[in-house]
Amino acid sequence: MRGLSTMLLAAAVGSATAGQQDEFRECLSRLQQRASAEGISGPTLRRELAGLEADFGVLERLDYQPEFRSPIWDYLGALVDEQRIEDGRAQLLAHADTLAEIERRYGVDPATVVAVWGVESDYGKNFGKRPLLEALGTLSCFGRRQKYFFGEFIAALGIIDEGSLAADKLKGSWAGAFGHTQFMPSTYLRLAVDFDGDGRRDLVDSIPDALASTANFLADAGWRPGQGWGFEVRLPEGIDLSDEGRRKKRSMAEWQRRGVLRVDGAALPEDGRAGLVRPADGGGPTFLLLDNFDAIYAYNASMSYGLAIAHLSDRLRGGGGFVTPWPTDDLPLDRAQRRELQRLLSGRGHDIGPIDGAIGSRTRAAILAEKQRLGWDDSPRAGQKLLRTLREQQP
Repeated sequence: MRGLSTMLLAAAVGSATAGQQDEFRECLSRLQQRASAEGISGPTLRRELAGLEADFGVLERLDYQPEFRSPIWDYLGALVDEQRIEDGRAQLLAHADTLAEIERRYGVDPATVVAVWGVESDYGKNFGKRPLLEALGTLSCFGRRQKYFFGEFIAALGIIDEGSLAADKLKGSWAGAFGHTQFMPSTYLRLAVDFDGDGRRDLVDSIPDALASTANFLADAGWRPGQGWGFEVRLPEGIDLSDEGRRKKRSMAEWQRRGVLRVDGAALPEDGRAGLVRPADGGGPTFLLLDNFDAIYAYNASMSYGLAIAHLSDRLRGGGGFVTPWPTDDLPLDRAQRRELQRLLSGRGHDIGPIDGAIGSRTRAAILAEKQRLGWDDSPRAGQKLLRTLREQQP
């Protein structure tokens, strides 16, 4: 499309010229015609698309997704920390009756459902703030995967058109996911359920609807009741992992014959099939992944994401951390440590905004400045080494 380079530049600096908005409106006019052909009513289109402006910031996010770019130990460290585990156990108690009925209907255990909730929105604390029509309209006109995002744009309009949710409720991530468990609009239309019986499928203001819809998604993706997702294993010397993976399932008997054991040395279960995965280059934990992991993976096709939900679900059941260490000498920070790092950075004169444990752009800029002062690398990553160093150098 014309002007894509200028659009990407606008995304990088977080602003757009009037001419670029004009270009978006030309595209939006074409989208409106296509949406009408897809069955979206005229009143909805006129009301929701009048004055709609592009959100060029989403183009920057299109090529940077942490589940694919961050080291897996950083990704898991951010999503499976003690606070999220403690909060999740509280949610299991608070919604015990609802979760029990969800398990009865859909066959998905409470810990897995709550783990999805915890990873997706931190139990409803962070839905995202981007209006979906702006984000999806922009992604339908510019950048990669325009056809996919146009489908989601139509689905979002369809949700509004059928009266399920108003447009002001459809706020979420840069890519269009919304609600407690971050459904894409097309997934909402296909699998969201009215669990509380009020006549509406509401993933924003109804926790029962959101949790039941998540269980329905996993059941639809092939969840097997009572199976679990997999487990960490110990490998024999010299085993070749080059031809293994999540989709290369072998019988437990075959893995047992090849010398694979549970990480505590126990024998594998007798039944089932699993794929062998070591997600980090250079070593670290290795897992046998069962079919239920594939159902989790269907929620967001990322190994880091799937393991975050799987691991959080284990921790919510009372399990411990992974036994094998990750291949790094600079482990990530948990939420309390991130807040401590922010206090130390603020004490050194950096303007980082609220002390909230969220590593945003101002915190990353401060980290980068301190690393440059120390003569370290040019990465804005927050790790244990920097925290220890700043503790020792407190004014």
